[in-house]
Amino acid sequence: MRRRKKRFLFSTVCTLIILLAGLAGAALFFQIQGKIGASRKKPDALFLEYVEYLSRADYKAMYGMLDEQSQLNISEEDFITRHKNIYEGIGANGITAEIKQVEEKDGEAAVSYTMSLSSIAGEIIFNNQAEFRKEKKKGYEMVWNDSVIFPELGRTDKVRVITDKAQRGSVFDRNGRLLAGKGTASSVGLVPGKMREDSAGDLETLGKLLGMPADSIKKKLSAKWIKEDSFVPLKTIKKVDELNLNSMEPREDNVKNKEFQDQLLTVPGVLITDTQVRYYPLGESGAHLVGYVQYVTAEDLEKHPNEDYLTDSVIGRSGMEALFEKELKGTNGRTIAIADAGGALKKTLAAKPRTDGRDITLTIDSTLQMEIYEAFKEDKSGTVAMNPYTGEVLALVSTPSYDDNDFILGMSEETWASLNDDERKPMFNRFRQRFAPGSSFKPITGAIGLTTGAIDPNEDYGKEGLSWRKDESWGNYYVTTLHDYSPAILENAFIYSDNIYFAKAALKIGFDDFMSGLDKLGFNQELPFDISVAKSQYSNTERIETEVQLADSGYGQGQMLVNPIHLASLYTMFANEGNVIKPYLQYKPEPAPEVWLPGACSPEIADRIRTALGKVISSRHGTGHGAYRKDMELAGKTGTAEIKASKDDTNGTELGWFAVFTTDPSLETPILLVSMAEDVKDRGGSGYVVRKDKAILDSYIPGGR
Repeated sequence: MRRRKKRFLFSTVCTLIILLAGLAGAALFFQIQGKIGASRKKPDALFLEYVEYLSRADYKAMYGMLDEQSQLNISEEDFITRHKNIYEGIGANGITAEIKQVEEKDGEAAVSYTMSLSSIAGEIIFNNQAEFRKEKKKGYEMVWNDSVIFPELGRTDKVRVITDKAQRGSVFDRNGRLLAGKGTASSVGLVPGKMREDSAGDLETLGKLLGMPADSIKKKLSAKWIKEDSFVPLKTIKKVDELNLNSMEPREDNVKNKEFQDQLLTVPGVLITDTQVRYYPLGESGAHLVGYVQYVTAEDLEKHPNEDYLTDSVIGRSGMEALFEKELKGTNGRTIAIADAGGALKKTLAAKPRTDGRDITLTIDSTLQMEIYEAFKEDKSGTVAMNPYTGEVLALVSTPSYDDNDFILGMSEETWASLNDDERKPMFNRFRQRFAPGSSFKPITGAIGLTTGAIDPNEDYGKEGLSWRKDESWGNYYVTTLHDYSPAILENAFIYSDNIYFAKAALKIGFDDFMSGLDKLGFNQELPFDISVAKSQYSNTERIETEVQLADSGYGQGQMLVNPIHLASLYTMFANEGNVIKPYLQYKPEPAPEVWLPGACSPEIADRIRTALGKVISSRHGTGHGAYRKDMELAGKTGTAEIKASKDDTNGTELGWFAVFTTDPSLETPILLVSMAEDVKDRGGSGYVVRKDKAILDSYIPGGR
């Protein structure tokens, strides 16, 4: 039994040995056959194989095709590094070759070809020749030197990519005034040859002044390119305004900047020179509108591949700089050339000229922009100014604000912290947000009510006093108003800003017609405007839920929230026979209005409401009478919105609104102004905003008062 088992095992082992030997032999046979097959390849087939490896960036396989002498001339590592640096450096892709001629003689061959490839500087096409040498056992192998890459490329030559940086476009206002563009700042740096030998203490002093570690300064000074007379830039700061400094009343910040720079110059080796930067002339008054740029980050480069950003490029972060980034940035020029060991250019392989960024001209009037900012700079406010007949946006202001130039010059941690810790939220862009509109919304309720036929403009809603509720189902909730008058008809309700009238009007219109009317006026929709803004809403849910909410919505309370630009657009219907004009920001030499919402109300309804809004200003009882001018007709509506935690909250705040427009389309400077200011409680409510806007209008529209 044991003998049979031993015989079986022996037989099995022998069989396995024979089988493995057979497999090994077969493998060897096929390997030999493969080598014989490869050795029989013609030079043209071998070259096309080489090009295929090149197109896949398989430089190791390319090296394996070289003859023995070529591999002695250059190591595999150097071969791979040279090819990788060149082809990746020029952004090579789409590599193809067309063989023109093959000559074979005495064991040598020459393959003539035309190669083409795409690069960051455009297409590169050249004629070249590759040589092959035939070995008895190996067949043809490539004879390689640097000229295989490009015909004129020598062993010590380099392929250089020269970048001609595109100039960023500028942003101008309607009158050609610069809003964003080239400016001059001061570059603070060190000249090593002028520093003291023992400069450790000086670097500590300089670091404290500039808000940067001394070690960081040392690192900059240790760069390989630096010589004794080099200027090593450390930080960019605001340039001293010499004209302002020599004026009768120089600005405090300018005086402090001069003192700061004088202190810097006491440190041996410090030099302050002019440098070109992105500049925002309006500063705080235009920061939320114009925005700012910053240097790209690694995340930016990853997010925007193949968009021609360099490591030292800038990118728009907010405002117009971000909105028109593609138009402003331009396209860098590139030249790919062969340079000798001394750096002299031998041959240009491809060149693409730069395309500078496009200039953008806005409809903005920077003088008006600054006047609005000055009027409201101490407030938390948002203002939009439009031409009500063309849709041109003349100003967009949010206060408090910040200086967008600080982002260019390198904002200190202290400044950044102060902006973010400020309770007034200077970085918060209010003209993009939405707020409770209060009584400034009443003309919208009036337009919907007249359109649906729910409101009879001559119906007297009765004398209710200063508070009213529909019935006992409302519990202790009453709608209150500030003025007692008679008769309670539509026109008087506008003049006296009667909350009770518009609460009753909303109930007459009804849930569905009221919400449908608002939907047709762009609520819960994107505003068709260059800048993305918050959608206006009439409820925190999908619909108005209760009678009380509906009544409150009628006079701009409840859960009603409106964006100021949207509200301004809706007011254009009263100046344009019921058509809502689309707002826009890019300047047109011959502006033509574009209707956003045609027939939002009929011409007759628009005329009726416009007339009533005119009396809000002209009547001595009107809530907007503070803006009255004898030389022209103004029409508008005030609004005071209560912001409180609950109906019983007595410590809430108030938002003040004023929407006002000129009614004469032939006026040289027609304007529609919508302003919202927070925290106007105990400061006059909407009357506070009326006084501010009155001053703005008197400055913007010359003539009698």
